[in-house]
Amino acid sequence: MKTLKPLLLLALCGAALAQPANWTPQASGVAARLRGISAASAQVAWASGADNSLLRTADGGASWLRLTPPADADKLDFRDIDAIDGRTAYALSIGPGTASRIYKTVDAGASWLLQHVNQEPKGFLDAMTFWDADHGLVVGDSVDGRFQILRTDNGGKTWAAVPDSALPPALPGEGAYAASGSNIAVAGQGRAWIATNAGNKSRVLHTADGGKSWSVVETPLAAGPSAGIFSITFRDALHGVIVGGDYKQEQAAVDNAAITSDGGKTWTLVTGAKGLSGFRSVVKYLPGRERTLIAVGPQGADRSDDDGKTWHPVPLPAGMAGFDTLSFAPGQTKAWASGAAGALARVEFK
Repeated sequence: MKTLKPLLLLALCGAALAQPANWTPQASGVAARLRGISAASAQVAWASGADNSLLRTADGGASWLRLTPPADADKLDFRDIDAIDGRTAYALSIGPGTASRIYKTVDAGASWLLQHVNQEPKGFLDAMTFWDADHGLVVGDSVDGRFQILRTDNGGKTWAAVPDSALPPALPGEGAYAASGSNIAVAGQGRAWIATNAGNKSRVLHTADGGKSWSVVETPLAAGPSAGIFSITFRDALHGVIVGGDYKQEQAAVDNAAITSDGGKTWTLVTGAKGLSGFRSVVKYLPGRERTLIAVGPQGADRSDDDGKTWHPVPLPAGMAGFDTLSFAPGQTKAWASGAAGALARVEFK
């Protein structure tokens, strides 16, 4: 086999970077914004959003079925959905007071069991995630200087609030944007990280005991009423990435990505030519590629192949601006993305 000449090799590498993914639009059948997406397998995925929108595909996205919403739902906004398997999923609705709820289905969405209703008038749930079928976390905006974190150890039969004594004080206005369902990350046994924002600093909460106790650290990401961390991901107990920015300035790329290699004790800002190309609302590690990440936002996408140290834009097909959230099928490079106006796409990263 002949050795490739340097210029040819560079050209081939450039072509590979220019076409890093195949994006295939799919018909959701709804016009609502879909900020929740969760892939259970290469064939089954769940999506959720405003106007009681709960959807499921069982054929790889060739068709999406709009599920019958819970009987007591009244124009709920389901900002997050988490699949446990092809038939079991949790759906989280947002809003002040009792509009924030947790539902669960075990029959592929044919029926939904109400598990929790927020009874705090000032409360507002934002996102959830699960270590496994029984153990999960939900985070909400702070109330009167106190973080609102719920945990379950029995598949959601009960959701218990983490006591104030186990949590650091919250900053004024501090919360977690309900933008993509990805501002909580878990890794290993009982480790989790929650990204906060909307205060005067962007911070990360951390637990190493399944959510029973928490610590907090500041990060260098920009902060403010419309800025902060929108998504967090960890590939193991040490290596993680946070992304975000200002959702009112989607084209801006200012102090909106940082990385850690010590479990979130310290965070290093990624800036300039090495950084993201705009506001990003979700970041995920690419399964099977330990150091590769994909970050997506309403106006574009970026990829990193070195644990978030450097990023380059991911081209999107003509007419496709971007998405709010992204979910990989377990152990695969295939994913689904969803966003505004019922947008859905199947994507495979190379």
